[in-house]
Amino acid sequence: MKTYDFKSIESKWQKIWVEERVFEPEKHSKKPKYYCLEMFPYPSGWGIHMGHARNYVIGDVISRFRRMRGFNVLHPIGWDAFGLPAENAAIKHGIHPKEWTEKNIIYMKHQLKKLGISYSWEREINTSSPEYYRWNQWIFLKMFEKGLSYKKKSWVNWCPRCETVLANEQVINGKCWRCESDVEMKELSQWFLKITDYAEELYLGHELLEDWLEKVLTMQKNWIGRSKGSLVDFPVKDSNEKITVFTTRLDTIYGATFLVLSPEHPFVDKIIKENASNEIYGWCERIIREIKSKKPYEEIEKEGVFSGKMAINPFSREEIPVWIANYVLMEYGTGAIMAVPAHDRRDFEFAKKYSLKIKKVIKADGSDEDAIEEADERMGILINSEEFSGMDSNSAINTMNEYLKEKKLGKEQITHKIRDWGISRQRYWGTPIPIIYCERCGIVPVKYEDLPVLLPEDISFSQKGGSPLEKSEKFINTECYKCGGKARRETDTMDTFFDSSWYYLRYISPEEKEYLFNISEVDYWMPVDMYIGGIEHAILHLIYSRFFTKVLRDLNLLKIHEPFPKLLSQGMVTLGGFAMSKSRGNVVAPDEIIDRYGADTLRSYILFSSPPDKDMEWSGKALEGCYRFLNKAWRLVIENIEIFSEKEEFSYEEMEESGKKIIRETHKTIKYITENLEKRLHFNTAVSKLMEFLNSLMDEEENLRDSASGRHSLRFAIRNLILLLSPFAPHVSEEMWEASGEKKCLCFTSWPSYEERFTVEKLITVVVQVNGKVRGRMEVNQGLSEKDIRNEVEKNARIMNFLDGKKIKKIVWIPDRIINYVTE
Repeated sequence: MKTYDFKSIESKWQKIWVEERVFEPEKHSKKPKYYCLEMFPYPSGWGIHMGHARNYVIGDVISRFRRMRGFNVLHPIGWDAFGLPAENAAIKHGIHPKEWTEKNIIYMKHQLKKLGISYSWEREINTSSPEYYRWNQWIFLKMFEKGLSYKKKSWVNWCPRCETVLANEQVINGKCWRCESDVEMKELSQWFLKITDYAEELYLGHELLEDWLEKVLTMQKNWIGRSKGSLVDFPVKDSNEKITVFTTRLDTIYGATFLVLSPEHPFVDKIIKENASNEIYGWCERIIREIKSKKPYEEIEKEGVFSGKMAINPFSREEIPVWIANYVLMEYGTGAIMAVPAHDRRDFEFAKKYSLKIKKVIKADGSDEDAIEEADERMGILINSEEFSGMDSNSAINTMNEYLKEKKLGKEQITHKIRDWGISRQRYWGTPIPIIYCERCGIVPVKYEDLPVLLPEDISFSQKGGSPLEKSEKFINTECYKCGGKARRETDTMDTFFDSSWYYLRYISPEEKEYLFNISEVDYWMPVDMYIGGIEHAILHLIYSRFFTKVLRDLNLLKIHEPFPKLLSQGMVTLGGFAMSKSRGNVVAPDEIIDRYGADTLRSYILFSSPPDKDMEWSGKALEGCYRFLNKAWRLVIENIEIFSEKEEFSYEEMEESGKKIIRETHKTIKYITENLEKRLHFNTAVSKLMEFLNSLMDEEENLRDSASGRHSLRFAIRNLILLLSPFAPHVSEEMWEASGEKKCLCFTSWPSYEERFTVEKLITVVVQVNGKVRGRMEVNQGLSEKDIRNEVEKNARIMNFLDGKKIKKIVWIPDRIINYVTE
């Protein structure tokens, strides 16, 4: 028998797929479209790891299945090639980032092809190519025109190791998301994108994302931080200034006994300048550094300083002190709060520490009107609140908001915690920001026809000393096209997340030269039908991509509101209970497994091991099991290859019972696998079902080969086994398909269909006899084999008592009716 030579089989079909352009989608197709996309990789390290392999194999199964179901499938791949990791790795290895990145891309591309992933390689993109980043610059300029990209001086997160700014989303527990260095605060002039203009839509848009994991939605909601409340103006005593606070509990305003400002609040700068107080300045500088530092916010010891200012409570007209404290963040609300210590735990702790006044204004059910031993945050009935006393909290909030509006003291407001996205990076390997600075004209955007602003390649750089672009006179010096005077180019480059915020659109028409994408083709392909990636991108890439989609929509370039209505967040690959990592020494390289067992075994194992959204613990034993499974399938096909040349056909009614049983089993398996791939995406149970089906065929194989109708049933079953196996193990399936005499590539073959009548389970009663005497009856599914019935009998203790100690001479089996044990 011809052996299962996976190496020659896999290389053979990978070559055919490329030569025949099997995975290139049709242009101007009348088929329904299906856009399957996996998050593209960073080519910053050497090769793909097992987590990558899992991600891409999951997408590949979905794409192959949809293609066989008659869809015009777009399944592209590209490279998220810019960014700090590539630049740092290049510096470490002493080569240019471009060279480092391109070498990695070549190797990773080779690996993906060895895995047999059905990518449309003709649509491959590389974000570090001028053809791509030209359109980053184009989008930036469009945003600049709309006021959505702007420059301002602000305190920013600074990674001392990467020597660059980080977005808030890139600081995790006070550490850099990439190198895990402690993040410092630094005041710099930076470019920002006004994502806050879309905060409310980003929040409300979650209603369109029903197929996202609740965990991902919750992470985004928390990051956006939507609150509905009121803005209230507190006049500052003896001045024309006012401090606007945001509160969600306007009903407690009569209990506001002091105001608290964030150290970053603009009014604090005025206080410092007015009093030239070194004490407040030094205190604020220290606190700002600590606020976003190592400790989680809730664990920071509350600390504050009196500003020397008094404010007027606009409702009670009482004078209250203005404090500056570390528990109020500029990122939330207005950066100022009215402190109500009787009804807010943090305010209560602060008031106790600094002996500030505490006044109770809400009486909740069962609470003592006078006792203030701790903050009571419950809603209730207002007390000590003048004309509002006696109202319940909800009614009071509505009435007080009307009062605010009438007296022009403030207004109702929805606020968001999310801040504008700082995109400036002081590093080399990124998209140059298309701005020049003219001594006479100020900030001047580069003309669209002058794009791209090329990243110079003849440049020396290191990890120290800021952006290498600052040292390139050739790059920096330019001429202002408005006045003809001398100008300097912006030397910051864009955050790499800018590149990945719209890449899914460029795949659709990567050859487009006059525009960032072809609008009519984008109308056909968008939105992405299935997006696959790790949950770690919930508040970075997935928020930014949604933001870009809405901006491009408002530029009349897109008609959709959300880019990824369906999101599959796959779990991690672990070994010994931990995520695979080089530092832990628990990495299993895909290449090693492919060389030893073949890509189809690795793919089957990845899919079989656990549901895609759960973590997958690596097991060499289970891997061996998948290898044996494919070998068994191969043997079944090759040893029965002659039956595919037989042409005689039989109707179901003409078949013997064993043949009928296999026909029914085949239809049930088709239904099960189809529904799993279409609805549930439980690939593990689908592969398991295929294993069961294969075992059933092998059990009945010999029996079926004895008759022409049996061989017809076996041929039907094996043919469908190959089709069902093909998304999971495509190489060996193609080889078996061809061996069975088929001429058309499996990828161009339709997915099998099933007849419902064969999938319906019907219960029947089987009589169990011992030596001709009835000893029991069992309800079982119609069509069970003798072996299956015997297994059921052995589970029945009462019937087995009649066989206890007796030697079975023979068993008489009348299908679906009687089983009789004859003993000696």
